[in-house]
This record gives sequence, structure tokens and C-alpha cells, in this order.
Amino acid sequence: MRAPLTVVALLSCALLAGCGAAAAPAAEPSRVSATTPQASPSPTPSPSARPTPGAAPSGRPAPVVNFGRRTGNRVALTFDADLTADMRAKLRAGSVKSYANTRVLDVLEREKVPGTFFMSGMFVEEYPAFTRRLAANPTFELANHSYSHRGFTPRCYTLGQVPPPEMTADVARTFTALEAYGGRQTRFFRFPGLCHDPAALAAVGQLGVTVVDGDVVSGDPFATNPQAVSTAVLSTVRAGSIVIMHCTDVNAPVTDQALPAIIAGLRAKGLEPVVLSDLF
Repeated sequence: MRAPLTVVALLSCALLAGCGAAAAPAAEPSRVSATTPQASPSPTPSPSARPTPGAAPSGRPAPVVNFGRRTGNRVALTFDADLTADMRAKLRAGSVKSYANTRVLDVLEREKVPGTFFMSGMFVEEYPAFTRRLAANPTFELANHSYSHRGFTPRCYTLGQVPPPEMTADVARTFTALEAYGGRQTRFFRFPGLCHDPAALAAVGQLGVTVVDGDVVSGDPFATNPQAVSTAVLSTVRAGSIVIMHCTDVNAPVTDQALPAIIAGLRAKGLEPVVLSDLF
């Protein structure tokens, strides 16, 4: 479904981590494009109710969602906060000042627009003030984007791969990091590079997550033209859409500049941005 968009999404997410387009990722299973996810995430999950990382697979893979209801006028703006080991090394070496694009938050807060943020665990650890700001805003919600933005399939571009026995623990580690901040917690998960296969879905399914891909690709990684980003979003968005953007500065430097036009364009179309929990 939407193969061309999926390819662009994979390229964008892989590029954001500083990797070029390498071999195509392993084939994905069919995705759920239903009006409602098969498993509803809890906004305030109970740690005691979670399966133990490393336990035997439950046999129920995580459901995958591309978009919400096509009726009505709701859309979801989602933002990935990537941080890899290589990116962290650049911070330590001083070659990059910061990967936290707080200007994205400035725009959303000024315009009173909700957003769902898919956080990598390394990003949470590196930017506690950024994460606290997200958690303190009731119009934002927190979601999981793995720990170090490695791939979950053997050929997810050049992202490397989380060893299969460690996949469940990798995702659980980020949930644990996020819990300390409170706010609107969810059980949404987005795979790095959007790469997943049956084994990966089974591994994260142990944690009771709903995997969220998306149907609108902003193309903001390494973009230099904000208008091109806003046009990419507004030309394809419709009711129920899940828009994929980033709040990772340096690697996605013009997202905040594109946001005002995106927000104005959505309003002109009669579309209302909501968090993913409300979209579903």
C-alpha cells in the first residue's frame, strides 16, 4: 500500500540519521490501514502490566497503523527525535552544537497546535530539558522511537541492526527513560527507517505497542527549502493522515520554518491537527 510514499519515508528517516540510501530494507508485512488500531495504547501505562523484556513471544505481533479515520477532519502531526551513537559522538567532539530543535516547539506552542513526539532513548538522555518541556505541555504526547535509532531488520539502509534477542529490551529501555518525565505517555512506537518484518513486530508486540508508520512524508531531513517541505505535506494530506516530520536540528534544519505554512494550510483545508491518541 502506498509503495512510493513508503520508499520516500524510508529514505527520509534513514538520511536523518546521517546514512545514505543503501540497499532497500527487507520486505515489510502487510500493514493495518484501518480506521482504528487493533490495539489501543494506554495513555498512562502501568509498568507492572508490561511483559518482561526477553520473555517468550506472546505470539501476537504488534499492529501497524498508517492513518486514522478518513471521515471527519482530524490529522496528526508527528515528530521524530533521532539520536544515534555517531550523532552523540559528534556532540562530544564539539563538531555539532545541538540536535534539539526547540524552534519546532516554539511554533507549535505559539499556534496552540498538538503534536506527538517519537523519542529515541538516547535523545531523551541527551536532552532532558527538551523532554521535560514536551511532558509539561498537555497538548503534546510522548511516543517511542527505539533507543539508539538502529534498524530492526537486517537491511535497513545503513542504520545497522539491533540484535534480534535485544529488540524488546531496546524498546523497553526507551519507555523506562520516558516514564520519569510524566506527561501524556503512550504505547505508540515507530521503527527507525520505518523498517520492520514479522520478527521485529513479534519482538515489540511483547510490549503491547501499536506501531505507527504514516501516510504523509514531509521530506524534511536535510531539506534547505521550507516551502518544499510544506508543499510536500499539503499536497498529500487529507482527513486521517499521519504526517512524518522531525525535531532533530542540523539533520532537519528547516522544519520549524515550514511549520507555519503547514499549519495555515491545514486550517485552510478545514483540517484539525490532533495528537495520535485523539486521531484514533
